[in-house]
Amino acid sequence: MDNNIKVCVIDDDEVFQYTIFHTLEAHTSVAKIIPFTDGAEAMSFFNENIDDHIELPDIVFLDVNMPVMDGYRFMDEYIKIIPKISKKITIYILSSSVDLVDFEKTKMIKEVSDYIVKPIRDNQLTKILAET
Repeated sequence: MDNNIKVCVIDDDEVFQYTIFHTLEAHTSVAKIIPFTDGAEAMSFFNENIDDHIELPDIVFLDVNMPVMDGYRFMDEYIKIIPKISKKITIYILSSSVDLVDFEKTKMIKEVSDYIVKPIRDNQLTKILAET
C-alpha cells in the first residue's frame, strides 16, 4: 500500500467534509487531503495542475448534488481533460442520493469506479485505499 495517497473530496456538505477529513487522516496511507465545496473550484485546481502528477490526487470522492457545478457536470469537464492528465486518478461518486436515476446515470460514466451511498464505511474506505 502506498503511503503517499492524495485524496480529493468534492462535496458541499460541511459535516461530511469534516467527517471524511478526520476519517482519512486516521489512515496512515493518506498523505494529503484536498477539499473542495463545488465542482467548479475542483475543476480549476485540476486545470491548474494538469501536468503536475505530484499535486494531482490519486482518488477523488465526488458528490452528485452541489451548487455551481454538480458532480455530473464536473465529470463532463473532467473527461475532456483526461488525455492531458499525467496520472491515473480513480473517481468514486459518494452521495447521499439513493435515486435510481443517479445510479443509472453513474453506470454510464466509465471513468467512475463506483457509486457509494453516504456515509462511507471505514471498511469500504480501507479497501479503496488498499487498492490504490
